[in-house]
Amino acid sequence: SRPGAILTKLRTRLRLLPLCLLAGASAAEGGAAPVDLNEMSLEALMNIEVTSVAKKPQKKSEAAAAIFVITGEDIQRWGVTSIPDALRRVPGLQVARIDANKWAITARGFNSRFANKLLVLIDGRTVYTPLFAGVYWDANLVMLEDVDRIEVIRGPGGTLWGANAVNGVINIITRTSAETQGTLVSAAGGNELERLVNVRHGGTTTSGAHYRVYAMSRSDDTGYNAGGAHDDTDIAQAGFRRDWSNGAADKHTLQGDYYQGENGQELLIAPLAPSLLVDNAETEGGNLLYRWQHHTDSGANISLQAYWDYVGRNSAVLFEDRHTLDLEFQHQFVWNNNHDIVWGLNYRSIDDDTEPTQIFSLTAAKRHVDLDTAFLQDEISLFGDRARLTIGSKLEHNDFTGLEVQPNLRFTWLTDSGNTLWGAVSRAVRTPARGEHDVSLQVIPPAPTPPPLTIFGSSAFDSEDLVAWEAGYRRAIGETISVDIAAFYNDNKNLRTTDIYQLAPLEAAFGNNLEGNTQGIEIDALWRATQWLSVHANYTRLEIDLDLVNGSMDMASLAAEDASPEHQANLWLAADLDRNIRLDTGLRYVGSVQNFGYAETGDYLAVDARLAWSPVAGIEISLVGQNLFDSHHPEFNPDFINSTPTEVERSLHGKVTWTLR
Repeated sequence: SRPGAILTKLRTRLRLLPLCLLAGASAAEGGAAPVDLNEMSLEALMNIEVTSVAKKPQKKSEAAAAIFVITGEDIQRWGVTSIPDALRRVPGLQVARIDANKWAITARGFNSRFANKLLVLIDGRTVYTPLFAGVYWDANLVMLEDVDRIEVIRGPGGTLWGANAVNGVINIITRTSAETQGTLVSAAGGNELERLVNVRHGGTTTSGAHYRVYAMSRSDDTGYNAGGAHDDTDIAQAGFRRDWSNGAADKHTLQGDYYQGENGQELLIAPLAPSLLVDNAETEGGNLLYRWQHHTDSGANISLQAYWDYVGRNSAVLFEDRHTLDLEFQHQFVWNNNHDIVWGLNYRSIDDDTEPTQIFSLTAAKRHVDLDTAFLQDEISLFGDRARLTIGSKLEHNDFTGLEVQPNLRFTWLTDSGNTLWGAVSRAVRTPARGEHDVSLQVIPPAPTPPPLTIFGSSAFDSEDLVAWEAGYRRAIGETISVDIAAFYNDNKNLRTTDIYQLAPLEAAFGNNLEGNTQGIEIDALWRATQWLSVHANYTRLEIDLDLVNGSMDMASLAAEDASPEHQANLWLAADLDRNIRLDTGLRYVGSVQNFGYAETGDYLAVDARLAWSPVAGIEISLVGQNLFDSHHPEFNPDFINSTPTEVERSLHGKVTWTLR
C-alpha cells in the first residue's frame, strides 16, 4: 500500500543519513525520486543572481566580495521566525540575543546592541537609525514568506552604499507582487513564540498590474531570568506592494508598511538604582517607497527611487519622532565593450524631534540633517572577460564631518577550471551619529553600587576610518561540492572612545582614541550528498587587537576585543524524506564573549530541528525545536543603557501554512 511504501522509504532514508555523511554521495542515490531540495543544481546555486555587490545583476560565483545568500527556501526550511534568527547561520556575522526583543548583530567584530558598522536595507530602503547608526531589530519586521533572498556582504560597501557600510551590508529583497499571487495564511505558536499570524493576498488589476496586501501579528514570551523577566513583546504590521509596467522598457513599484508594537524591559537608572524600572517601550513606524526602472534601446539601465520613512519611539529612555526623505538616481551602461559603468546620486533629508527623559537628552531637541552623495564605479573586462578590474569611489557630504571619500579597488580572476579568485582593497568610514554629536546620557555602570556616569556628545567627534584588505576563493568540486573561502585584514583608525574628563560628578565625552586591526577567515561549504540530502557547513575565525591612543583610559571601549566570539561554526542537514516530508537539523557553535562589567558569557552549542509535512498541495504543517538540548543559556549583555539581560530558552512551536493560488 502507499502508506506502507512511504514508511519504508522514510525508515530507509533515516538509516542512511549517517552513512551518507561518512561514505559519500553514492551511498543512497538509487531510486530516489526528484524532490524540491534539489530542483536547483549546484552550478545554479553558485550562479544565483545577486545585486548588492555591484548595484547591478551578476552571478554570485563571480562577485569580488565575500557574499552569502539566504534564499526564501532556506528561511522556510530552517524554521526561523525573524530576520535576526535567519542571520545566525551566515559566516562572518556575529548574532546574539540580549533579551526577548533586543539583539546585538554585526559583521567582522565590534558587536553591541548599538552596533554601528553594518548597513541594513529592505528592498533598497535603509533601516539604520541615525540616532546611534544602528538598527532597531525589534521594529523592522518582514513577512518571511515574502522574502526572495537576503544578500549578506561581509566587508566594506561604502563605495556603492555609503557611510556606515563599514563591515558589511545586509540587503533584504522581497518577491515581486507577481510572484505572490493568491492567498496565504500561516499561524504559528509555542512556548516562547506565543503567536505569529501572517495573512497575504495577491491579485491582478484590470490594467494588468500586480498587487499584494498583507497583515501580520506577533507576540513573544519573556526570556529566562532567575529573578523574573519583563521582556515580552507584541507587535503588528500591515502593508502593500504594487508592480506594473509600461511596455517592456519600464517597470514601476509602489510599496509601503505600517507597524505598531510594545516591548517590555527592565532598566537600571539613577536615582532608582539598584532598584529596577519596569518599562513598556512603544514603537511605531511607516514607510512609502516608489521605484522606476527603465531599460533603454542601447542596453543601458536607469533607475529612480524615492522613499519616505517614519520612526517613533516612546519609552523611559527615549522619546523620538523621525522623518526621512531619500531620493536616489542610478545609471548603468556599457562603454567601449569592456567597461561596465555604474554611477549615481543620492540625497537624504532627516528631521527628528526628541524629548528629554530621566537619563537621555539631546542638546538640540530637534535637528535637520542633510546627506548628499555621488558614486562612480567602472568594471573593466580583461583577457577575454577572464579577469575583471573594478575601480570606484563614493563622495559623501554630511553635516557633521563634511566631505568623505571612499575609494574601492577589486579584482576577479575566473580560471579555466571554473574557479574564482578575487581580491580587494577599500576605504570606508563611519560618520558620527546624531547621538555622538549631541547626546547627554546618564549610565549606571554594571558594578556594585557604582556612581552614575554622564556621557556627552562632542562636536569634535570625527568619522571612524577603515582600510580593508580582502581575498577570496570559490570552487566547485565536481557536481556535488562547493567551497567559498574569504580572508580579511582590517586596519581601523579613530574608533570611538568614551573618555572621562571629570570625576565629581563623573562625566565623559565621546572621542576618537582607539585603533587596531581585525583579521579573520570565513569558510563555507555545501555538499549535495544525495538526490534527497544536502549538508551545509561554515566556520568563522575572528581576531581583534585594539590599542588606546592619545592617553585614553577607556577600558570599556577596549573591551570590544572580547565582545565578539573568536570561533563560530554551523552545520545543518536538509533531507527530503519523501515528496511531502522534510527534515532539517542544524548545529550552531558560538564561542565565549565578555561584555564590559559583566562575567564572561560562555560558549554554547545549540541544536535546532524542523519537521514539515504537506498532506495535500498548498498545506504545510511543521514542528520546530530550537536550543533543544539546553534549557536556557545567555548570549550577550547590554551596553550604554543598562537593561536586564535574559537567557535564550529551549523553544518549540508548531506552524500551519495554507496557500491558495
